[in-house]
Amino acid sequence: MDCYSAGNFVRSLAGHDKESVFIIIREEGSFVFVADGRLRSIKQPKRKNKKHVQPIRRKQDGELLRSDEAVKKAIQSYIKESRECPKAT
Repeated sequence: MDCYSAGNFVRSLAGHDKESVFIIIREEGSFVFVADGRLRSIKQPKRKNKKHVQPIRRKQDGELLRSDEAVKKAIQSYIKESRECPKAT
């Protein structure tokens, strides 16, 4: 399974949106199109080079990519969950 497929969570490594969490909407060659449901909607996703994003979690859910509200909720849930889990030392 490709870690850059639609529905996967990624973190931006470069650009003005560095450290932001997105969901991949689609993949085309060496680029992915990402959305966060807030500033970048599903209808107008941000094009990012694969080198500039880090896959962080797999989320294969067709319902997730149908609305900006669902994308926003999934990202907020992921962020909340990652803050609550202590990091392994």
